Amino acid sequence: MTTPPPRPPLVLASASPRRLDLLARIGVVPDRVLPTEIDETPRKAELPRQLAARLARGKAEAAAAQAPGALVLAADTVVGVGRRILGKPADEAEARRFLELISGRRHRVMTGVCLIRPDGRRSERLVTTILGFQRLTEAQVADFLALGEWRGVAGGYQIQKRAEVFVRFLSGSHSNVVGLPLFETAQLLRGAGWLRP
Repeated sequence: MTTPPPRPPLVLASASPRRLDLLARIGVVPDRVLPTEIDETPRKAELPRQLAARLARGKAEAAAAQAPGALVLAADTVVGVGRRILGKPADEAEARRFLELISGRRHRVMTGVCLIRPDGRRSERLVTTILGFQRLTEAQVADFLALGEWRGVAGGYQIQKRAEVFVRFLSGSHSNVVGLPLFETAQLLRGAGWLRP
């Protein structure tokens, strides 16, 4: 019986505690967390899905350059309403505008996931989840903003926290909205031989 080759160290190119928590749900603990700094400014006429894929790839490539011999996993989540990209709100006023925009209508949450193997081969997935928020009252928006949960997250809300009470419709991956689609991520890790079938 042959012994399987040792697994390369797994590097998570993300500072997000949510992604660490999600990976732990499927028994994956990265050997190293290596956040990368890249320019996340959308390009002219860039669509939300294109931005999510490009940022995930850019983060993975930046981390792979710093971690030779490792298996590098990166992801980036973008919220889109039509062609409009809702990034991380700069302040409470922008968070309010985002909430008012998605109030009573459907929007998309897209996560690009990129895995770079030690030999440089790259595998990618782009996952989209459609959500519908109830129509929010002024009081609901004000109360939600006061919680501060809008800070540092795309679209200005976190579905795993208080905002979940506003979700009247969801089609697709719930973990994708949190920040990492687990089914697709596990597929990538299995394909690379890191996660056992």
